Amino acid sequence: MNWMKYRSLYFLISGLIIIPGLYFLVTFGLKLSIEFTGGTQAEFGLAKEQKQNLLLSLSDKSPQIVFQSDSKISLKLSETTEGEIQQALANIGTAAGQINLESFEVVGPVLGQETIKKTGNALLISSVLLLIYISYVFKQFKYGLSAVLAMLHDTLVLLGSFSILGHFFGVEVDLLFVTAVLTILSFSVHDTIVVYDRIRELSHKVKNVTFENLVNQAVSETMVRSLNNSLTIIFMLIAMFLIGGQSTKYFSLALLIGTITGTYSSTFTVAPLLVVWNKLFEKE
Repeated sequence: MNWMKYRSLYFLISGLIIIPGLYFLVTFGLKLSIEFTGGTQAEFGLAKEQKQNLLLSLSDKSPQIVFQSDSKISLKLSETTEGEIQQALANIGTAAGQINLESFEVVGPVLGQETIKKTGNALLISSVLLLIYISYVFKQFKYGLSAVLAMLHDTLVLLGSFSILGHFFGVEVDLLFVTAVLTILSFSVHDTIVVYDRIRELSHKVKNVTFENLVNQAVSETMVRSLNNSLTIIFMLIAMFLIGGQSTKYFSLALLIGTITGTYSSTFTVAPLLVVWNKLFEKE
């Protein structure tokens, strides 16, 4: 099948997905958790009737509900001390039941800045190393560049998606999200290498054909394998998202978005980029 005949359509689909997400990312950014911004997260054991009283007593700490059940509530607060929280609890009457501070965690803004810096450095270093390594292994710069551009494609889709989710649904980005991003980038490159390797094998076996036809054949021969591999992961991640715990819900969602995007980009972003490069800078 002549997959590369529709390369303009593939680029259009990518643009329609990336541009709205990029707009939200630039305009509203990501909703960062306390690991990045600094602050306090506290969990309380209490009667259901006392929840409103607790929120009112901590109103000067900008409380945000992270998790709640009939007997527990977890709050994200602006930076405060355990003593200040205990004082606020002492000011609440106990007629509706006792409120107990069960856990208390402070994350300073310095840790947040370090985390953001290390995340950016990790992405930059991994991109440069992959560019060098893939270009070396496949003996041409276009392979390394196309793989890195596909990584950028997947990163923008994931960041844009969570910017939209954060703006409309209050979904926060935490350290698990960073783990998901790095995991997805490795998955995307793995699938890309499979396509590259098939192109290299065919270039030695099949003679007197255009590079575009080589890419078409490589995509056709790896398509089923890529889909089967990805679907097993996607089904597992859907199950994790639907029935998993609250702490891993958005981690699994990030992996799910990244897996779908990585599967798409390894075939419909990388391969068309190679064909475009070949037409612009090389002779058949």
